[in-house]
Amino acid sequence: MKGAAWLLIALLTAVLVPLLLGDSETVQRLREFPPGLLLCMFGMVLLGWVLNALRMRLLLGNDVGDISPLKSLGVVMATEFAICATPGGSGGPLALMALLSRNGVRPAKSSAVFATDQLSDLLFFLCALLGVLFYALFHRLSQRLESMLGVSAALILGGLCLCLGLGRYYRPIIRFNGYVLKRLGSKAFTRRRWARKLLHFRNALVDTLKMPRQKLLKVFLLTCLHWALRYSVLYLALHGLGAEVQWAWSFLVQILSLSAGQLSLLPGGAGAAELTSAALLAPMVGSSTAAAAIVIWRLVTYYFYLIVGGPVFLLLVGRPLLNKLMRFKEA
Repeated sequence: MKGAAWLLIALLTAVLVPLLLGDSETVQRLREFPPGLLLCMFGMVLLGWVLNALRMRLLLGNDVGDISPLKSLGVVMATEFAICATPGGSGGPLALMALLSRNGVRPAKSSAVFATDQLSDLLFFLCALLGVLFYALFHRLSQRLESMLGVSAALILGGLCLCLGLGRYYRPIIRFNGYVLKRLGSKAFTRRRWARKLLHFRNALVDTLKMPRQKLLKVFLLTCLHWALRYSVLYLALHGLGAEVQWAWSFLVQILSLSAGQLSLLPGGAGAAELTSAALLAPMVGSSTAAAAIVIWRLVTYYFYLIVGGPVFLLLVGRPLLNKLMRFKEA
């Protein structure tokens, strides 16, 4: 119940923040938004799910077993729902492992697939941010955005190095994890169990990364296509409202806003993402246009994920795991 209450608060916050930051013209601008463009944006999200399902099947390789393409799409949709419905997206890995284990995929393999998937995402964002940084060298950019761009690039590069270091320096990591657990009063059996899990995870991750380079390249290309679609939603929303903003700036606004949302530890980053994006967009396009664009952007990339992914999650997993994911203290 507490988790459901937090999600409800997050949903209400996500709607109220942009409307309160806007003015009397916001509702009118929403009414005038082209419905055909809105349907196109929903179609982009669906296509992104299909691309992610193809990426997951490539990463699973021979372990894909009897998982059909349609069921793969359902796994992706359910996992995206879990990410949006839990604080900081913490329910994503648990949901993916539960869904894949029901189809005969080992937990270590499914967690390695998730980690490789995240590694591919980090690589894309690092390349994209470097591209935006290069673009900014030839265009005027506020000092605030410059500093945020640098910090974002540094954080993503650090996360990428951390993921790569896990595969190479796993022994010190396992020893450090055991030391921390011992200091926390964990029993020797618990420490050994976690050591085995980390070792199995590392081995599965290494096996996944040893896939043929051509296959890894396909995974990265699918990653690029997915995020290019996802991060074009705000640009199209602004375009449909008559605002002329470069795609690079709309991409940067989404990176910073969603990063702030992750740090807020609210489901879907509700509230923090809207406040950050409004602060960055309002000086560019005005408060009413910014508020309307944020409502459309979050409708397509947040509410749609919950509305469509929720029933799929319940169908594939059921209520017990949903209740577990919704417990805010355990998330």
